[in-house]
Amino acid sequence: MRMISRFLLVLLVALAAMGCNDNDNSGNGPSGTVTVRIQDSPFAEAQAVLVTFSEVSAHKSGSGNFTKLPFVPESASRTCDLKKLVGATDVLGTGPLSEGHYTQLRLTITSASLYFDEASAGPACAASMATPAGRSAPIEIPSGEVKLNREFDVSTANAMTITLDFDGDQSIRETGNGRFMMQPVITVVSVQ
Repeated sequence: MRMISRFLLVLLVALAAMGCNDNDNSGNGPSGTVTVRIQDSPFAEAQAVLVTFSEVSAHKSGSGNFTKLPFVPESASRTCDLKKLVGATDVLGTGPLSEGHYTQLRLTITSASLYFDEASAGPACAASMATPAGRSAPIEIPSGEVKLNREFDVSTANAMTITLDFDGDQSIRETGNGRFMMQPVITVVSVQ
């Protein structure tokens, strides 16, 4: 009898813990499609500014969880040439988010480089990009995580597009001896 009581107690605790789990990745319940687009006000002194993102995610209010928005096309990372995003936008990530109130977007930047002599070839954003020829400089990124505190609501009624502006001139600073550092300045331009 004592053994059964312990088993039932453990089972009840496990069920209660599962009931309290609010994981947005579960796929349960209604969801809406959210697309995050990026544009730029670029660093003026370069022909190309390649920035590689490893994650785009959104934080749902009350859950403590961030839900990833997959890159398009699906890949482990997405590289954008900020110089090609002046007056244009490109998709950074898109996917379903469970219905509800969100408080924050998070971008993770893994690397960035400046190219002074030639522009990049190909699209503005891709899973991988060929590096331009000529002089270049890596950009140090002290904190690769950028959190954008902008609230928005996801519903099943409408697809949503969030447009971000990556300000290259405000983000990139020359620190001396040909070294550059990035403190990303990214703002939410619109939520539609």
